[in-house]
Amino acid sequence: MGLGIHRCTEDTRRRTRRRTTKTTMESQLGLIYQSFNARYPTWVRETLDELPNNFTITDPCISGHPIVFASRGFLKMSGYSKDEVIGKNGRIFQGSDTNRRSVMEIREAIREERTIQIKLLNYRKDGTPFWMLFHLSPVFSKEDERVIHFVAVQVPILRKLRRFGAGFGRNGGNSSEDGSRLREVMFGSCRREVCTDSVAEMGCVRVLDAFVEPDNIGSDIEDSCEASDLEKQEAVTAINSILSVMTHYSKLTGRLICGKRCNSSGMGLLGSSLNISLGRIQQSFVLTDPHVPDMPIVYASDAFLRLTGYDRHEVVGYNCGLLNGPDTDAEDIFQIEESVRTEQACTVRILNYRKDKNSFWNLLHLSPVRNASGKVMLLYCLSTYSIII
Repeated sequence: MGLGIHRCTEDTRRRTRRRTTKTTMESQLGLIYQSFNARYPTWVRETLDELPNNFTITDPCISGHPIVFASRGFLKMSGYSKDEVIGKNGRIFQGSDTNRRSVMEIREAIREERTIQIKLLNYRKDGTPFWMLFHLSPVFSKEDERVIHFVAVQVPILRKLRRFGAGFGRNGGNSSEDGSRLREVMFGSCRREVCTDSVAEMGCVRVLDAFVEPDNIGSDIEDSCEASDLEKQEAVTAINSILSVMTHYSKLTGRLICGKRCNSSGMGLLGSSLNISLGRIQQSFVLTDPHVPDMPIVYASDAFLRLTGYDRHEVVGYNCGLLNGPDTDAEDIFQIEESVRTEQACTVRILNYRKDKNSFWNLLHLSPVRNASGKVMLLYCLSTYSIII
């Protein structure tokens, strides 16, 4: 009797888990479907599919930043079906030899909501690696300037021969067999991963040896797969064509999109998704941009506004010096300026002033915020106080 109850309970749990998983998947697919249909007419997909380019469109507002559209050309290039791609993150095309630094640079561009063009080693469904020029551009809502999509164009990189001429064929001729081998060199070499020592893999290497003269094919293959100016221009042209189609169809629904953010304020610099995350932090702090003259505040937390008595529009775009007053110590200001100049963190107790002119002791901690490559992008200024004077 007890065993039967136990089995019944386990079966119930399994069914519940299956129903929960199914509900979650259906909810995710519904969001993906709405990602396009809420902003464009349904036939925009057909128009985008008629474009000759290889590209995907992703939605950063949906958990996991999934692909919501994949062009016919991209599916043919990658070997995947539409059902295998829609709803997945772009990382499914990466593999063991995909450059991690390149991936980090792409993630950085997504966080900063900006365009990036970079070469990348990706993998087809059958495991075949290939080099491509990856061009990513954000798509903005014209209404509130949020990023609503990213368009990613992929242009296969064709490897350039360093020398070729007489003696190409096995007997010095130019047979059809050798012609097909030349095509393999030109169009296939960049799509093969760093060559191994195995006999099976060395066939391609022998062909390359006859026409390419690297000192070490394994180590030089990445350098030899640089995109040409023509390929870079092809990616830019493709992005413009795609955005043109999306912009045109967005006018039919009244929910306009554009390829550039009209407002260059600090809110745009940080990006809408980052602003949402920062809004959850309860501390009193501001972020400033050290690359703009006078280092303006680009973000101010709600707690900081309560502490100082200012409204957000009264501080964003202005220097933190607006908190200084007649009794603020010049030595404290100098210490902060030195910290900014040397890109080092510092903590200083400084006398500041609220909007109502009441002074308070501010225990200020300043720290640089760096990107993946170590470059200082913003300055983080945390403010705490002991007593308002």
